Amino acid sequence: MTACSALPGSVHAWNLLPLSIPALLFASAERFAGRAAIEEDGIATDYRDLPGLALGVCRSLMALGIKAGDRVAIWAPNCRDWVIAALGVHCAGAVLVPINTRMKGAEAADILARSQARVLLTQGVFLGLDYPAMLAPLRPASLEQLVVFGTQPPQAASDLDWASFLARGESVSELQARQRAVAVGPRDLSDLLFTSGTTGKPKGVMSAHGQNLRAYNEYVRVIGLQPGDRYLIINPFFHAFGYKAGWLTCMLAGATILPHAVFDAEAVFQRIAAERISVLPGPPTLYLSMLAHPRLAQTDLSSLRIAVTGSSTIPPVLIERMRRELGVDVVTTAYGLTECGGLATICNPDDPADIVAGTSGRAIDGTEVCIRSADNQPVATGVSGEICLRGFHVMQGYFNDPQATAQAIDAEGWLHTGDIGNLDVHGNLQITDRLKDMFIVGGFNCYPAEIEAGLIEHPAIAQVAVIGVADERMGEVGCACVVLRAGQHLDEPSLIAWARERMANYKVPRQVRFFEALPVNASNKVVKPELRAAVLQGEGGLAWR
Repeated sequence: MTACSALPGSVHAWNLLPLSIPALLFASAERFAGRAAIEEDGIATDYRDLPGLALGVCRSLMALGIKAGDRVAIWAPNCRDWVIAALGVHCAGAVLVPINTRMKGAEAADILARSQARVLLTQGVFLGLDYPAMLAPLRPASLEQLVVFGTQPPQAASDLDWASFLARGESVSELQARQRAVAVGPRDLSDLLFTSGTTGKPKGVMSAHGQNLRAYNEYVRVIGLQPGDRYLIINPFFHAFGYKAGWLTCMLAGATILPHAVFDAEAVFQRIAAERISVLPGPPTLYLSMLAHPRLAQTDLSSLRIAVTGSSTIPPVLIERMRRELGVDVVTTAYGLTECGGLATICNPDDPADIVAGTSGRAIDGTEVCIRSADNQPVATGVSGEICLRGFHVMQGYFNDPQATAQAIDAEGWLHTGDIGNLDVHGNLQITDRLKDMFIVGGFNCYPAEIEAGLIEHPAIAQVAVIGVADERMGEVGCACVVLRAGQHLDEPSLIAWARERMANYKVPRQVRFFEALPVNASNKVVKPELRAAVLQGEGGLAWR
């Protein structure tokens, strides 16, 4: 029996779904009129009002000359305006390019340049960082217009504040905008999410409207999301988990979107009780912190009924405690990656705790999971190999990178994930390792090649290799293993400070180890398992022997 798993099409009529995100916007406005679509700072935005707000953004984009298929970027934290702006981008037939809020100017400029984004909708200042100022000296020529959310006046005369941007749309009628929105089809690209690879350069993953709606309608069905549910979205909107499994999923079900801009376990704990949160996806550490909260017994968490988490290591007792002590009816885990829209497998919430904790569930309807050997052949049930996916949810490819696309998706249509796992006899996926060196810092994927490419620019560094090491709070953190240039001096705090000025905080190594040489194989490639073992044994700072 080979380790391949597929689920038949479910009895629900996925083919009756809206064909595009704009079509979903209009349908939800009718179906869920009178319900709050978004709630922020106590102010509710009704589902019936969303189309007018989104079409206002669409009209302004059209006035700026945005055509169907053009790229429009958003660089901002989770907020009401992010959702409305994104829906406006979709209505214009443009391709949404979310940018990670942790990125610095050079990183954001690279994404903007390679996506050829014509317009950027951005936050002004967030967590003490001035986004337009960071971007200004590096702004690519292809970026024609920058628009700043809120009332903060833009620094450059050519940039627009939000009110001035919306005023531009007065030259385009709502009918023209609605006609543009209605023309968007299921095969049209909806978004371009950039994800890093082993080459160190982020790659733009192309996804279409129809495949996103079909996948996350299945997510709605499995977790049992209902009209009126209150969904606290702490996962960032620039990520598939916050965007597609977050606010887009809410629109499919008629749930209320409650954006949360900066993760803080205490603030989340307080919001659950104060705002009657019913849906709370998050990392295992979130639920552990809630269970350990000194006021847990005195706090009313009775509104909470759905929790979704994911990690390669979740103790079954956590699932049991979430059900028993937090009173969560639906607890499930899922697996996905950007290249498949963020969702590939999901556990049935009725499964026993050991299945929910120890596996990532089964393939979503209409898709396949196959465990394959190094020579791309299916392996037996229970045997580990590379996790490969096939189905409607697989990306259209990497933007302007046919070579990387061909490396990721083989001739039979299998997406090679680079993750290692196995399938049990029931088709449940267990993730055991990664082919890639990727490690996860507080929920953010970190790719050593990308971080190494940044660190090697330091004038004192001759060679550097980055590995992930265990961390009690963050799960994993980066450790930079450094060989210095002859006659150069550098210490751990100095390198960390230098890196923090040049890259997103989650990429910055938290540890630095100095070696006279790094272990290499016959091909002169660094042998990271040996390096990892050396760091665990406390080596580093001395000559490699």
